[in-house]
Amino acid sequence: MTTLFNGIISGPRRRSFNDVTERATRIAGGLRRLGVKPGDSVCVLMRNDIAFLEAAYAVMQLGAYAVPVNWHFKPEEITYVIQDSGSRIVIGHADMLHQLREAIPPGVTTLSVAPPPEILANYRIDAAHLEAPDTAIDLESWLVEQAPYAGPALPQPSNMIYTSGTTGHPKGVRRNMPTPEQMVSIDQMRARVYGLKPGARALLPGPLYHSAPNAFGLRAGRLGGALVLMPRFEPEEFLRIIQDERIDTVFMVPTMFIRLMKLPAEVRDKYDVSSLRHVIHAAAPCPADVKRAMIDWWGPVIFEFYGSTESGAVTFASSEDALKKPGTVGKIAPGAELRFLDDDGKILPQGEIGEIYSRIAGNPDFTYHNKPDKRGEIDRDGFITSGDVGYIDADGYVFICDRKRDMVISGGVNIYPAEIEAALHGVAGVHDCAVFGIPDEEFGEALMAVIEPQPGVVLDLALVRLQLKKALADYKVPKRIEIQSNLPREDSGKIFKRRLRDPYWAKAGRVI
Repeated sequence: MTTLFNGIISGPRRRSFNDVTERATRIAGGLRRLGVKPGDSVCVLMRNDIAFLEAAYAVMQLGAYAVPVNWHFKPEEITYVIQDSGSRIVIGHADMLHQLREAIPPGVTTLSVAPPPEILANYRIDAAHLEAPDTAIDLESWLVEQAPYAGPALPQPSNMIYTSGTTGHPKGVRRNMPTPEQMVSIDQMRARVYGLKPGARALLPGPLYHSAPNAFGLRAGRLGGALVLMPRFEPEEFLRIIQDERIDTVFMVPTMFIRLMKLPAEVRDKYDVSSLRHVIHAAAPCPADVKRAMIDWWGPVIFEFYGSTESGAVTFASSEDALKKPGTVGKIAPGAELRFLDDDGKILPQGEIGEIYSRIAGNPDFTYHNKPDKRGEIDRDGFITSGDVGYIDADGYVFICDRKRDMVISGGVNIYPAEIEAALHGVAGVHDCAVFGIPDEEFGEALMAVIEPQPGVVLDLALVRLQLKKALADYKVPKRIEIQSNLPREDSGKIFKRRLRDPYWAKAGRVI
């Protein structure tokens, strides 16, 4: 039997945990000499890469906040994150630094990382942008000159993730430094929810700039087993990695399930996935039929949590829960509390839909960096909300109906796009879709659906409408439906609904 490698794996590259630790400690030493102090921020602008982890570990070692930047952001959004976080150092892939020359504020030092082979194989990168721009310092050359950080061990904060809402600037979620007791609680939660235990052989196909994949990746990279990073999700390559690396723990999003299920049966059956023991997913609703099909294929190893960057994981569902209560995000997680409130702040009884507020005992509190007032806006009596609406049934299972801010109010009627998107996923030939509100003179808002068909499929919109009318009330059938290939996406596969919706509201001169 082939001996399995323990360490960080990315494409053809393998780096031992000792080497990752040694490089991170030298990066930390160099950053300290550049003036990084406890509580400071350092932006990390990279795709999935071993260097991303090393940079984040280095910053954390100094008691500072690594700030993963969503590299899909527009240049002005990236400038805003750098300035708002107070970062005086940006560590980024060389090609991105070339493209963002004007976005890097004056006085900010940039350390340039050459895109590795697996990145070059998966992204179209200008050959002239592979080396550090003249405005940046090449990280590898710089690293040779750096002595390891030899200062005291400091409390290590979580990375500061910037959330991007439907309107306004992104907000940095800056969590307080954890106490030793809180660290024990956090480790226990990650073992329970993420399935991350000592020796885990983990696979991360989602982007490290998102909060849950970031927490998953940073934890998995310190457990002595293996962490495999994918530069981007590709279904068959994903299955090959599980088989060849004997992966047992994975973090996914539902779009990945959908793409896997669309592989031909003969391709799915080629790969041995029997090593899997804990596949956790979150970030978006998973259609119940897709979840059932994945459990039929992989067995009862699929788990789900619901939460947010601000709250952490507040519910947890096993495969058994998913089969017993299709569509649930599970029961309230240990240590968490949930409330379902109406618009007046009244606590609603079981079965009634309300805005979801939560808190977790022992979780380090947070603020929005430079925006403490925004923190107050989402707080009611110590419980916070991310704007989701849902309910809890008589058996204690939680169901999410939609995001409150995504809710469409058409003619005074509340409509939840997630319900319509689930119906569209049931239409033959639909690969993915997004439903949102657009301005309407008569009703205020009207429903619009944008559908991405499966490759080679030509959809008949009249038949799509007919099938929707069989599943939904007439007022829930979108007034306008369009076909569009290659919907705008993040690396996680999640649709950038804001990019589809905003142009319509910009033309209308209003946002609601």
